[in-house]
Amino acid sequence: MPGRLPTAFDEPGYPHRMSVDRVLLAAPRGFCAGVEMAIKALAWMVRSFPAPVYCYHEIVHNKLVVERFQKLGVVFVDDITEVPTGRPIMLSAHGSAPEVVAAARERGSVVVDSVCPLVTKVHHEVKVRAGKGFRIVYVGHEGHEEAVGTMAVAPNAISRVESIEEVNSLPVFSEPVALLAQTTLSHRDWEGVAVRVRERFPDVWTPGRSDLCFATTNRQSALMSMAPRCDAIVVIGSANSSNTRALERLAREAGCGRVFRINGADELPLDITGTVGVTAGASAPEELVDAVIARLAPLHGVEEVRITDEDEYFPPPRNLRDLQSAVDVAITAMSGGSLAHRPRVDDRSLAASDVLAFLAV
Repeated sequence: MPGRLPTAFDEPGYPHRMSVDRVLLAAPRGFCAGVEMAIKALAWMVRSFPAPVYCYHEIVHNKLVVERFQKLGVVFVDDITEVPTGRPIMLSAHGSAPEVVAAARERGSVVVDSVCPLVTKVHHEVKVRAGKGFRIVYVGHEGHEEAVGTMAVAPNAISRVESIEEVNSLPVFSEPVALLAQTTLSHRDWEGVAVRVRERFPDVWTPGRSDLCFATTNRQSALMSMAPRCDAIVVIGSANSSNTRALERLAREAGCGRVFRINGADELPLDITGTVGVTAGASAPEELVDAVIARLAPLHGVEEVRITDEDEYFPPPRNLRDLQSAVDVAITAMSGGSLAHRPRVDDRSLAASDVLAFLAV
């Protein structure tokens, strides 16, 4: 492929050892609470219903995750009318337009909405502010699934922007203005635009708690804390992942001379040397991180650079919890077990990375 850097996997006699001194490993990295919830929910549907199970849009923006579910009979669609009537449907973590949710419920035998609760919060804010007569200025990337779904909540009351120039082009609104955001934006994507919105509309309403995802912010902070020590930075995640691309941009803006956004270890270039920072977007499984570190094979090992601990947990969607409980009761009763003393599944202790690894077996 023209212009592609050679990788260690191109070399005769692979594996080829690089001259990497040390790996700085960002923490937190990888799966966020919303991705954990969505992956475990879809895995439960795959194990509970005969194939095919349908999912509206990619469940999360990661190539490995999507391909693994496809091998298990999940069909990802971009139009809900592609789903045959009566099939189980999962709605992706990025959030869906209200009309899509309604159409899914009309078609699907079982519909599980795995939207991230943080996106649900923004949808609620849009609905409430629009209902009160506000013009909503929404900072988000054009065409991104989260932005499309959010704007569909109140399409006649929302104006999307993603640059200062676009803010400058907004008209003077007669109604009061509210400022909301796509959850996966980087602070740098958000900050300058938000400042300009406040300059143009001094009385703008903003939510008491930031719309920006805490996990996205944490991964960016961890990256920035280690960037000054790195000769190169590797960002693991897919090209269509907004928070992954934000990590890539931040690494470049931090002044790191060599930054690589890769899907997996096979895309690592041969000539990485010195101290290498490694991080992963919020949709990237830990097995990809492990493979990259093994491929880098640092001479002096791995140092984790941790800026905070994340203990956020999002339980499965309510109707999925109800289904799980009903199946649990039915199996216990049919096997002659005690309903009062049946063991409980501890979803919180079950890691989505472990679920993915099990699905690959």
